[in-house]
Amino acid sequence: MLNTYFNYQMIAKDVGKALARTEKEPSVKRETEYYLANISKVKTIEEFVKDTRLFNYAMKAHGLGDMSYAKAFMVKAMKEGVDDKNSFANKLTDKRYQEFVKTFDFKAFGEAATIRTRAQQGTVDMYMRQTLEENAGKQGEGVRLALYFERKAKGLTNFYQILGDPALSRVVRTALGLPDTFASVDIDAQAKLFEKKLDIKDFSDPKKLSSFLQRFTSLWDLSNPTQMPQGSMSVLFARPAEYGVSPNLLLSIQSMRR
Repeated sequence: MLNTYFNYQMIAKDVGKALARTEKEPSVKRETEYYLANISKVKTIEEFVKDTRLFNYAMKAHGLGDMSYAKAFMVKAMKEGVDDKNSFANKLTDKRYQEFVKTFDFKAFGEAATIRTRAQQGTVDMYMRQTLEENAGKQGEGVRLALYFERKAKGLTNFYQILGDPALSRVVRTALGLPDTFASVDIDAQAKLFEKKLDIKDFSDPKKLSSFLQRFTSLWDLSNPTQMPQGSMSVLFARPAEYGVSPNLLLSIQSMRR
């Protein structure tokens, strides 16, 4: 079996080709055609969530696929928008909710929200990347984690963002050689240890990020000599809420001392 870093590099070095292959998958092509043909017809939040096929596509594109059932939660976020710093979406530690509302900003743009490039081709591009990562997970979940971390790395500004996302925190714990039980330690103590061992700015440096991911994948392979079952790993990429973290916990993390 090829090691995780090699498999990750095979995709990462030419993401364009990998995305092109993903785009040609029959199910992906079918859902994308439906999305592009119908999203501009949506004029209100209520119409958006009522069309489950459209809504699910958009949610998956933003990495929120397993929260698609929580329509009331998402309606509240969209209705409050993102212009007010105290709006619901802005208070959540996980910024994917904020990004979703920015994409479908009915509060700011009204009926024009769905004709914007961000809501159309921008969402399609995100859907392709999300699907690519999910497909990579079938080959090796360490590969999916590495690709996901690489995608999110530049947007990370503090370790609480990582701690609010079990997938990201799993990568960091693995790279630091920490046991899974460390996740149960006081969240401030976890953040302090991460800050002591790592510089968050390094994740924005391509060379340093590559070195970090090579370290992660090497330790991942040592800890996972056989392929982890898909069902076991799905806990990291499932909800309710952000990768298994409840909305209330997200709000709690947000209020903690930075």
